Formats: sequence, structure tokens, C-alpha cells
Amino acid sequence: MTQSLAEDIRERLDSFTATERRAALALLANYPVLGLGTVAQFAAAAGVSSPTILRFAARMGFSTYAALQTRLRTELEDQLKSPLARARDGGHAREPGSLDLAAAAEANIAETFRHLPEAELEAVVRLIGDERRTLYLLGGRFTDALARYMAAHLRVLRGRVVHVAGQEGNWRDHLVDMTRKDVLIVFDIRRYQADLARFAQAASDLGVSIVLITDSWLSPIASVSTHVLPARVSVPSPWDSAAALMVIAETLIAGVTTDHPERSDRRMSMLERYRDADDPERRPAPAREPG
Repeated sequence: MTQSLAEDIRERLDSFTATERRAALALLANYPVLGLGTVAQFAAAAGVSSPTILRFAARMGFSTYAALQTRLRTELEDQLKSPLARARDGGHAREPGSLDLAAAAEANIAETFRHLPEAELEAVVRLIGDERRTLYLLGGRFTDALARYMAAHLRVLRGRVVHVAGQEGNWRDHLVDMTRKDVLIVFDIRRYQADLARFAQAASDLGVSIVLITDSWLSPIASVSTHVLPARVSVPSPWDSAAALMVIAETLIAGVTTDHPERSDRRMSMLERYRDADDPERRPAPAREPG
């Protein structure tokens, strides 16, 4: 898969001037929509001058602002393609010498973590390991299975973990209890779900910290997120791969476990005792009376 422009920008952030960096961060916060407007609109949203936007485009290797927009439109088309459209485009075809799906998924994992700053992962681990905060986890049509999986593990490691399940109408009930101390972890990949964005926006309005686990094109929820963890999902199939998303989830679970070893050990030991009590085969045998 070709590296997305968002990934290119993230890699080059340290090389930008202060004003170019403001333009870059503004685009990442509203990607790719901000770059599809006029230069003047982009500049106003970023709080910089129009010449800065043109310099930013040139710094990214585009001869004109229109060339940058062409790249963004192409990525937007890729975001919006359904599995059926990708299949008709040949997404299911095997070419001689092409990577098979397993190898592509393995490459996605490697590329995902090559682009994920370690400091960002560590910041998310610290945030979700803080037991003073209630964690809420939510995903989309296919990715909610990952949210449920991650919630089940985190519930072993700490208290106050909620998997937000069911229909959108039921999700709003959780907003009543959310506070500025809380965290919402959202899984959202193309084709991004408007209901997830509405819930994330409502939670953000309450001051909740949003952790977004998304694809390399970035869900619109990125604009209200405190932390964004993009993953590679494209494979030689009409269907996107969740392998890299799963490894991000498992990396965060492992991080919380090792950051809080005593708490993790205490809670896991308690759960093992409860399991022993429920399983007749694992209960200690009663002492035999003499004689």
C-alpha cells in the first residue's frame, strides 16, 4: 500500500517551520477535508497566511496546491470505496508474484508500528491505565469486536471499564455519566460511521479524552481526538484487514499490564481464585479424616 499523505506529514513534522507545522496540524485535525478547500480557506482555518500554505504544499513535494488536492481527492475516493467496488477494481485478484494476504497483513503490522511514535503509544498507555478514569470502548460494524475484546482484557487489569454496546440510541445513556476525567476509545476505519462520529463529538463536548484507533486515511473523529493511532488495513482483498488494529489493541493491553504490575497481579490472582471456586476439577480435594 502506498503511504498516505497523512503518514508523510506526520513523519516530516519536525522538519517544518513553525507556521508550516501549524498548517500541517490543522490538516491532520481535519483530514483530508481541509485541504480540499481553497488556499484562503485552508490558511484561515490554520491561522497562517496563504503563502505559508503554498510553501507547505511545496515542502510536501507538490509543484502546485492543485496537485496536493488531487492527491487528497484520490485518497478520499479510496476511503469511500465499498468492498464491492474494491472487488470490481481487482482487489480480490491475485497477480503473479504478489503478496498473499497473510504476508500483506504482516507487512501492515510492521509498517503501522514504524509510523506510530513510541511516545504516543506510551501516552495512551498511561491514560488508559489510570484507574481514576472510567474507560468507554466503542467500535463500528466490524471493529466493535475489537472494542469488546480490548474491554474484556482491560476489565481484568483495572476497574471502571465499559464496552458501549447496542444501538446508537442506547449509547447516549452513557453520556449522562461521562466527565472530563474519562476516556473514550473508538475504533473507526473506512467507510467511517457517522453514528460513531456523533457519539465521539458529544463525548468530546463533555471534555472526555478521545483515543482514536483508525486507518491511515484517518477517521473524521481525528478532529476531536486527543490521541490518534493509525493502522495499515489494506490487503489484496476487497476486505480491509484488522490485523494491525488488533496488535495496537494488544500493545496497549500489554502496556497497561506492565505499567501496573502489582495491580495486574492482584486482580488476576483474585480472578483465578474465583475460577478455582467455580470449577470442581480445580478445587483442592477435602482433607481425609484419619482412621
